[in-house]
Amino acid sequence: MYDILFEHATVVCCDESMQVLEDTCVGVKDGKIAYLGKERADAARKINASGKVLMPGLINTHTHIPMTLMRGLSDDTDLQDWLQNHIFPTEDRLDDGIVKAGVDLALLEMIANGTTSFSDSYFFMQTVAESVHKSGLKANLARSVTNFGQEVKLLDFYSTREEVELYDTWHKAEDGRILVDAAIHAEYTTSESLWRELRAFALEKNLVLQVHLSETRREHEECIEKYGKTPARLFYDAGVFDVKTLAAHCVHVTDEDLALFVEKGVSVAHNPMSNLKLASGIARVPEMLKRGINVGLGTDGVASNNNVDLFEEIKLCACLHKGVSGDPCAMSAAQALRCATYGGAKAQGREHECGTIALGMDADLILVDFSAPHLIPCHNPISNLVYAARGSDVCMTMVRGNILYENGVFLTLDAERILHDFKTNGTDRLFSS
Repeated sequence: MYDILFEHATVVCCDESMQVLEDTCVGVKDGKIAYLGKERADAARKINASGKVLMPGLINTHTHIPMTLMRGLSDDTDLQDWLQNHIFPTEDRLDDGIVKAGVDLALLEMIANGTTSFSDSYFFMQTVAESVHKSGLKANLARSVTNFGQEVKLLDFYSTREEVELYDTWHKAEDGRILVDAAIHAEYTTSESLWRELRAFALEKNLVLQVHLSETRREHEECIEKYGKTPARLFYDAGVFDVKTLAAHCVHVTDEDLALFVEKGVSVAHNPMSNLKLASGIARVPEMLKRGINVGLGTDGVASNNNVDLFEEIKLCACLHKGVSGDPCAMSAAQALRCATYGGAKAQGREHECGTIALGMDADLILVDFSAPHLIPCHNPISNLVYAARGSDVCMTMVRGNILYENGVFLTLDAERILHDFKTNGTDRLFSS
């Protein structure tokens, strides 16, 4: 007997061939996908999924979830002004209580929009991990580290010490539902001693390493002026890419940079909305995919997006590259959807547990209700998911067979309390004079 049996579902597998299975049953047992076929079977709970699409949960490969506190704080400015004059001064006023309020709100938003796993690098990460633990979501969490030229020794520098403590406390918690990554913030906020220490730590512990890379033209060109190398070449020569790397943005990378990504198996987190909003540019994603580079999708922080709705990123990813190339085939709907599922799982090092619907995979699943007017008719489920669906069309979110959200109700988090705390313990405290 299955724990849950979805019946009459349209199943979008997000496997290599992007199979779509009509009127199909999916059985879940002990947190795994245990059945996929046409036959109905006994289950503790049966869910009639007629008129709905069952698909893998979405995976956000780049975000900073405490930044929900800064939604709309600074719009319509470039990255350096945004960071130096608005974001950094606000971040200086954060504490654990304020961060918890922002994190919990972001978790509600992600769960309701169909995200089942995310990669995050920020600070106050013990607080982030505790909230993720309670939520039931998967996450790859890293203490983002900057040193601005200071000499770094792993256990003698406060932020790298916090990274080690995060690893000791949370890595592989809940049987791997929470993983700890390493994180170099970016080339322009760090120096070689930090790269050396985090590279060695990540290699020893077999961690993914998150990094912002060539997000803006200014960052890219100033690195060349300083070192005579692009950020990608600099990290390659320093051995950083010997670690399984997840590089966010990669907007201004060169052909040589892409070749280095191929050689080292670097994954890219594509953040189309944030890159457009900050006028950073447009990453060469179709070319990356043609070269065999793995690409996932990210929202970036809410302060530069201004939401964590991955359905918005999927549509933008599919459309943006058509527009800039003049080629309507530059990025297909299927490619964009696979970036948000399998591509994200591979970037997190989770491709053997989630990102596709197949026997033995974790039951990280979402149901999308196709009864709304904007999803009728449905000539092609993948087309509707990419070009017409919204995060608000998600009616169920499940991780490892545990239902986190169903028909507007959060089952692991107290939404009423979180919304109250966000104001009283979050924005009221952060922005009080």
